[in-house]
Formats: sequence, C-alpha cells, structure tokens
Amino acid sequence: MHPWAWWCWAIGIGIAVSGTTNPLLLALIATAIVTVVMLRRSDAPWARSVRAYLLLSAFVIGMRMFFQIVLGSGRGETVIFELPRIPLPEWAAGIQLGGAVTAEALTGTLYDALRLAVMLLAIGAANALANPRQALRSVPAALYEASVAVVIALSVAPQLIESVQRVRRARRLRGDSATNLKALATIAMPVLADAIDRSMALAAGMESRGFARTRGLPTKGTLPLMLSSSMAATIGVFLLLSTDYWQVACLLLAAGLFGTVLGLRLAGRRLQVTSYRPLPWRGRDALIAASGVLAAVIVLGLGWLNPDLLSPTLAGLLDPAALFPTTDPLSWPSVSLPMLVLIALVLAPIPLSRARASVQTESVRNDTQIRSLRPRSERELVLQ
Repeated sequence: MHPWAWWCWAIGIGIAVSGTTNPLLLALIATAIVTVVMLRRSDAPWARSVRAYLLLSAFVIGMRMFFQIVLGSGRGETVIFELPRIPLPEWAAGIQLGGAVTAEALTGTLYDALRLAVMLLAIGAANALANPRQALRSVPAALYEASVAVVIALSVAPQLIESVQRVRRARRLRGDSATNLKALATIAMPVLADAIDRSMALAAGMESRGFARTRGLPTKGTLPLMLSSSMAATIGVFLLLSTDYWQVACLLLAAGLFGTVLGLRLAGRRLQVTSYRPLPWRGRDALIAASGVLAAVIVLGLGWLNPDLLSPTLAGLLDPAALFPTTDPLSWPSVSLPMLVLIALVLAPIPLSRARASVQTESVRNDTQIRSLRPRSERELVLQ
C-alpha cells in the first residue's frame, strides 16, 4: 500500500479522536487500530514500533492519573479516598497538594488521558504500517528538504528499537542476559554507536547520489507567496472552527491552499530530483485514505450539530451528546449509530489491503532460528 494512504488514514483517525472523550468509543477505536496493525504490518524494523507506542500511551494515562491524585482539583462530591493535605508557601497559591480524591475528577482526567493515548496510538500505527523511505519518494520536490527531516525524525524510534534488539541479542549469545541498571550502560553505548554509523551511512549515500541538487536561483516572490498563503489558510481554518463567518473562512482557505500549491510548484522547479520507480496511487489507496478522512468528518459533523434543531427521532439516532459524556454528575457512556460507522471505517483497511510478505533480513533473525539452523548443518557434515 502507498505509505501516504496509511498516513491519511491515521491522521483522519487522530482528528476524529480529538473530537470526543467517550471512553467506549476510544477503547473501540484503539482496539480497531491495533487489530489493523497486527494484521497488516510487515516484518520490517519500523513495523515493530507499535509496542513502544502502546507503552507510551499507557505511560501518558498513568502520569495524568498520578498528577490528578497528587495535585487534586476539588471537583466533584463523590470522595473515593483522601490524602493528607500538605501546606504550600504563598507564592504557590492556587496549587493544591493532597486532599480529597473524587470520582468525578478521576473520571474526567481518565477520559482526557485516554483521548491523548489513542491519538498517540494512531500515529504509532502509521509508523508501523507506512514505509518511511517509500514515503520520502512520494513528496513534492519543494518539500524534500523538510520531508527528509520529518522522515528521519519518524524513523528514529523504530531504528533505536531495532538497535536495542540487536544489541540485546548479541549479549544473550555471549551469555550475558542481565537486565539490571548496570546492563543499561552496556546497551546504551552500542546503540548510540549504531545510530551514528547509520546516520553517517545515510548521509554518505545521499551525498553520493546528488540528493536534492539545486539548479539555479529560486524564483523571486516564491517565499512571500508561500508565507502569505499559509497565513491566509491558517486564518481561514481558525475562522471556520471558531466563528460563524464560514463564507469568509472558506474564501481565505481556498485562496491560501491555491497560493500554497502554486508556491510549491515554483519552488520545486529549483530542485533537480528524480524518483526511481515512483509508487503508483491506486484505488485501494484512495479508499483507505478516504476512510480516515470520512471518520474525521463524521466526528466533526456530529460536534457541530445542534440537538435542539433536530427532530426527536434524528436526535436520538445521531445522539451528538454521546461524544462528550458528562463526568459531573457521573453518567455511563453510550455508543450511537454514527460511532459504529466510525469503527467500521477504522477497520476498513483490513478488507482493502493484503498482508505484506515477510521480509527476512539478517536483523530479524532470532535465537530460535539460529538454533534451528545448527542441527541442519551437523546433519550435512555427517552425510558428507
């Protein structure tokens, strides 16, 4: 699949997740994301980064709950337990340390933390499914310098995870399986050295291929055009999301996008970039990208609906209030019909794509495979 199709799908899900705090919906979306990743990821190094994002999501939830318990907020009446309150100096007025921990405050914090965790998981899914090197081949020429930095930044985590696994595997083969703090120093230095070696090899390869070689000076007026267009598009999005002047917002947004595309084309003429076997954008890629965009449209559309202007039947069917269940007083969250459609859109890449073929490289060989090769070699020696 095209890597930008996965990124469109993941960004659309992230936008959809940002528009709700319903824990049932967020849990279903997280389950669907993990299901898609487990069924459609390859054996490439970047595909193993989803576990790190799961741990990061759990860390975010744990830290938010910890600070909510320690600092407290005094919101709610259902007291679960009470911590001793520690007096603070006058310059820390407004900060509460300890005190009553209420179910309303914990529930509200849990909903917000779960929303952020699922957004991180969506980004992790794109990292696990999209090949960053193939994504670099498909960006406009004018964005190559920025895209190189973005791709390298996105590939740092998977490469570090792969380096840690290689170093740990080498230590186990030498009979050193310690996992204490002393072992951390023996792992950190080889991982750092491996990262530097890879960076130097990447830089040498890019330089030897004349990467992003320029031809001539940039066209005059390109930079002011792109800056003014970006500002117009930003103001248009701000007006569209926060005010009722949607006509002016749409006009500014359209003008900003047109100017941005024109500036990118003018800037791209300066770079002499060639692409070897460019990736085709097929119909399945468009459907996967559209599923993410449609998921975001559903949640944003429900958020903009006014229940008072809807008929009772339509309001009960769509139930826009279910996106933000109340936590004071506490209420059990519910799932409406549009939310089920949203879950189906998150799962849409499963029937639209096929599982990738396993990529057997030296870096993914494990100890079990090495031990399985040893008896075969011994039998061959006996037969000889």
